[in-house]
Amino acid sequence: MMEKPTDWLLLWKQIIEETGKSREKEGAQRKDVWKDKAKWFNDNVKKRWNKPDSSRAFIIEKLKRNPGATLLDIGAGTGAWACVLAPHAGRVVAVEPSEAMASFMRKNVQEMGLKNVEVIQESWPEAQTGACDFSLCSHAMYGYPDFRRFIVRMEEVTKKTCFLLLRAPVRDGIMAEAAMRVWGQPHDSPNFHIAINALIQMGIFPNIIMEDTGLWEPWTNESIEEALADVKRKLGMVDEKTHDGFLCDLLSRRLVFEQGKYVWPRGVRSALVYWDVERAEA
Repeated sequence: MMEKPTDWLLLWKQIIEETGKSREKEGAQRKDVWKDKAKWFNDNVKKRWNKPDSSRAFIIEKLKRNPGATLLDIGAGTGAWACVLAPHAGRVVAVEPSEAMASFMRKNVQEMGLKNVEVIQESWPEAQTGACDFSLCSHAMYGYPDFRRFIVRMEEVTKKTCFLLLRAPVRDGIMAEAAMRVWGQPHDSPNFHIAINALIQMGIFPNIIMEDTGLWEPWTNESIEEALADVKRKLGMVDEKTHDGFLCDLLSRRLVFEQGKYVWPRGVRSALVYWDVERAEA
């Protein structure tokens, strides 16, 4: 008997629901989760974006080839993408539900003197934006369990091309090994591997560009205990102790102690996924 094919849309939903348990315990769903982290996020993005990367260059080139084009930025955060793309677009519509993040975005837009960026403080896919030529979501889809609805709505308001930026973890990473032990499959979070298969399951066959900046900077922890707490939080099992022994051994084996900290091996990079929206002829 052949093994039953994976329902990738269901897997995306199940992982988000499991990993969301930690946020529920912390009461994060009842407040702006970015309230105390918006400044850190804004500063961190500006630091990382000091050097160019292939995804930004590719999308900018698309806009240059379509003078006056409009772009929808879904989950725009503090406006990094909106600000870098606005000079090449006719108009940018930036959707961001967090009041703290949207506040930083407005400041960044004002400091750059941009007049063609509209900030809409609403959640996707409920936000009413009107149609745009291009749509972009950069690492902002991970909290939405209904991937199909997210993408369908994205296509509904896009005239030309949809862009997704997704984290692409290595298959033999620490979190993959932890997820295999806890869940019986190696995907610890919604990511590129699941999304690409979910899109194909929906009948969408996208193009893929792996970012040329390589693997992301490694995580660090002050102790194995802190690393264990991070793993359990990421897997939504804060109060679950069943796997503590295995996870402690895993972290002790694979983390490297350097300069007073436990350093994770590099294990994640970004992938740019994009496709042209096909409209049925009337």
